[in-house]
Amino acid sequence: MEFFKIHRDIPFMRHALIFNAISFVTFAMAVFFLFSRGLHLSVEFTGGTLMEVNYTQAADVGKIRSTVAGLGLNDVQVQNFGTSRDVMIRLPAQKGVSTAQQSEKVLAALKAADSDVSLRRTEFVGPQVGEELAQDGMKALGMVVFGIMVYLAFRFEWKYAVAAIIANLHDVVIILGFFAFFQWEFSLAVLAAVLAVLGYSVNESVVIFDRIRENFRRYRKMNTVEIINNAITSTISRTIITHGSTQVMVLSMLLFGGATLHYFALALTIGILFGIYSSVFVAAAIAMWLGIKREDLVKGPAKKEHDPNDPNAGATV
Repeated sequence: MEFFKIHRDIPFMRHALIFNAISFVTFAMAVFFLFSRGLHLSVEFTGGTLMEVNYTQAADVGKIRSTVAGLGLNDVQVQNFGTSRDVMIRLPAQKGVSTAQQSEKVLAALKAADSDVSLRRTEFVGPQVGEELAQDGMKALGMVVFGIMVYLAFRFEWKYAVAAIIANLHDVVIILGFFAFFQWEFSLAVLAAVLAVLGYSVNESVVIFDRIRENFRRYRKMNTVEIINNAITSTISRTIITHGSTQVMVLSMLLFGGATLHYFALALTIGILFGIYSSVFVAAAIAMWLGIKREDLVKGPAKKEHDPNDPNAGATV
């Protein structure tokens, strides 16, 4: 399915050096902010109090959020779970304040705003649990990266695996850099979004690499740069359809999903935009500089050359 077809290849690789220089600067700034400012971790990672409250009617999450914020508590997470009458509240740990004192203070404020509220349960999430979650998250990220490298190395060739992993890590680090620079809250939902971006980005890289491999088989007269330009140009329509439709869905979550989905959708938005960029100007360019060639991929006879002016069209490599 194509919305349009471009009949003349766009010379993407002509400007690859400039765009990769921009990528390097952006990547370096992201790393700098990660080390200088660090991530603003949520309650799941730092520890705190978790409360579950119930209302007799559908709860007004916005009103609950403003009520708790009026107590001077920052970084409070309020969200529905189960039904519209059940609400989960995550409170950050406070020095000198116990879990019981904190929950009693919040419950009193909620009852003052709506007497129909009742407390279901309260529990304390210790910092050691948060540390364990952080370690498990890093392990999950490492396993995803390793799995992608193995998959690409088997499906294509090691040069493509290296190029794709550099491009995908480029996306991940830039997402984390945005969260470090603006001090947006980094939660388990955001970590899930980062892992989703990894899979999404590698999918785009695989599509382009697949077309490059196909072009190496079809066009004997094209050099590597022309092969890559043709592969990217011929997949533009598909990129617009898939990324455009996904971005519309993610933007709807960002604009209308409320505070619960805000940072999750924000991480996906940044990741999808940079994923398109990195697949074209980072992954393909690095593969080109690593010296990909026809012999790396073509092991059998080539298909017919689609050049009407070539008297040897149809010959094998």
